[in-house]
Amino acid sequence: MKTTPFPGPQREQDCAITAVDLVKKYKNSVNPALNNFNLCIKKGDFFGLLGANGAGKTTAVSIFSCLFPPDSGTISILGMDYRNQQHAIKQVVGLVPQDIAVYEKLTARENLVFFGRLYGLGGNKLQDRVDRCLEFSGLTNKATRLVATYSGGMKRRLNLVTGLLHNPQILFLDEPTVGIDAQSRHLIHEQLVELNRNGTTILYTTHYMEEAHELCSRIGIIDHGRIIEQGTPTELLQQSGTRNLEVLFLGLTGRQLRDT
Repeated sequence: MKTTPFPGPQREQDCAITAVDLVKKYKNSVNPALNNFNLCIKKGDFFGLLGANGAGKTTAVSIFSCLFPPDSGTISILGMDYRNQQHAIKQVVGLVPQDIAVYEKLTARENLVFFGRLYGLGGNKLQDRVDRCLEFSGLTNKATRLVATYSGGMKRRLNLVTGLLHNPQILFLDEPTVGIDAQSRHLIHEQLVELNRNGTTILYTTHYMEEAHELCSRIGIIDHGRIIEQGTPTELLQQSGTRNLEVLFLGLTGRQLRDT
């Protein structure tokens, strides 16, 4: 199993995100959420993090986004030290959480203006970014409607662009297409591919194996708080001799239910 953060010829200076021996244990939890977690995500990667419920995906994303620190281990984001440069790191990363994190009693435009100001944007720059995000999400014509009237897919698309207002160099997406229609998922996929093509490094967690195979340049499988396998989708399937990522995933992590 490949647990080193630098598989193959990769070097630390090639990595947008470097995590070495991360440990995180929650209060009253028997097992750590992250247990000697190692990872290198290269600059420009579209990296898929796959794991069962409770495997540690959301914990890793939350730590990288500076929501809370690990108990031990080291992290570097674009060469910046995690413990000493968190303010600078927050300026270059964007987070799209698993839960919808917009205000339903505000319009889409009002939500984006609010979050843009939290990022320190203002004036014409803020209005330009809001307009671009509305266009990006396909919500321009519905920008003045209350979010409470939106469909699930529309809310997901608005949730996505709140993390893009400040043009982050690294984007963290925690299951951003859960429970939405095929059309909204397709639009989100297209927009994320374009973002990545233009240089944004993406860390993407998902339970949809076909989605990961379609989108991701590299994939890491996490189980019990550590990376147990990683590589390109083609490499992983060829090395394992399996026909698809779901078969590979179940072979590595087992078929036992994790959320009982």
